Amino acid sequence: MAGFQHVKTTKVKQATLVALDGGATSSPYTRLSRSQLRTGEVALVGAGPGDPELLTVKALNYLQQADVVLYDYLVSEDIMALIPSTTILVCVGKRAGHHSVPQEKTNQLLVDFAQLGHRVVRIKGGDPFMFGRGGEELEVLADAGIAFQVIPGITAAAGATAYAGIPLTHRDYAQSALFITGHLKNDTIDEMEWPTLARGHQTLVIYMGLMNATMITQQLLLHGRQASTPIAIIERGTQQAQKVFRGVLQDLPQLATQAQSPALIVIGEVVALADKLAWFGEQTERPTHYHYA
Repeated sequence: MAGFQHVKTTKVKQATLVALDGGATSSPYTRLSRSQLRTGEVALVGAGPGDPELLTVKALNYLQQADVVLYDYLVSEDIMALIPSTTILVCVGKRAGHHSVPQEKTNQLLVDFAQLGHRVVRIKGGDPFMFGRGGEELEVLADAGIAFQVIPGITAAAGATAYAGIPLTHRDYAQSALFITGHLKNDTIDEMEWPTLARGHQTLVIYMGLMNATMITQQLLLHGRQASTPIAIIERGTQQAQKVFRGVLQDLPQLATQAQSPALIVIGEVVALADKLAWFGEQTERPTHYHYA
């Protein structure tokens, strides 16, 4: 046939399968290298949003090697259960209304355990560099000459919204997404870029915002965000106890009184897509998990 060109084909080789160290070793399997946590070293580990299956392979590896694990309240019980019973566990969590370990004490514990020659894991919910004070803790370790590694985790803004059926961006509704902390001091309220945060056609995700929900709502409305903008509060996102409270912006303060920490606030038109895209949990439970204003 005119114009036809024969193309030589080759047989595609069988894809190499990868097994974790300790798994199958027969051909064609290869082993995934297993990183080692050294004595006197600290691993800053992100636990992800709560579902233990979202924990990275490296994070699990280091949790099972550690002599000491310093953890906070955002690390789920399912993930804590993966740590060997012989490991020293130290709670250094911070939670509103409860006794909290000062950040300076946490910093000193990290240095002390490392200088004693322990293999140390500092595990934090979500990603340690996303509103987790991970950078502050590493600065202390660097100043003390302590070796460290950082193992990223899935941040709550990505994990919780995915499990709630809320895409952070969408060509029709949101061309950008902003992540902010709602744990604000009174003297920092005016420093927030409220005109930018209140723009339409974007998704605003607020960490630790329940206690300041009224102030956040007032500022967004004052700077032009529509009162009818869809919002969601995702409580314990990705976990079996996940709850999603939905409504509109003007009702955010009232919905915030129904939710408990840890929770994430999502504001934007993409929230309405959860009507079609929500998938996690039993659909028959939706009336008790989704609250409409």
